[in-house]
Amino acid sequence: MTDIHRDTVIEVSPVIVMSREERKLLDQTLLHDYIFEWGHDRKSCCMALGYIPIYNHSYRSNCEYEMDYEQELISIKTVRFIKAGEELFINYNGNWNNATRVWFDTRT
Repeated sequence: MTDIHRDTVIEVSPVIVMSREERKLLDQTLLHDYIFEWGHDRKSCCMALGYIPIYNHSYRSNCEYEMDYEQELISIKTVRFIKAGEELFINYNGNWNNATRVWFDTRT
């Protein structure tokens, strides 16, 4: 393990893009918890390959993800210095410092 500097790209992953209709089916499965909204209109979704689908969520994340719609890629980059052994988190809201409650925090 080693320290990781700010603005370090941790991972770049290709994605499998699915339509709005396919997402309706995915939302009925366990995969719902691992897909990302996709596209400028957010009507599609994607499944990222690699480790990206299993990064844990934090409202005070130390990483952010960026989507490249044209190349069909998602990248993970650090937003601050991370000490060796510290878990990497992304914010499921899309913005690394967005404190809006995510879907699983709003369940009753």
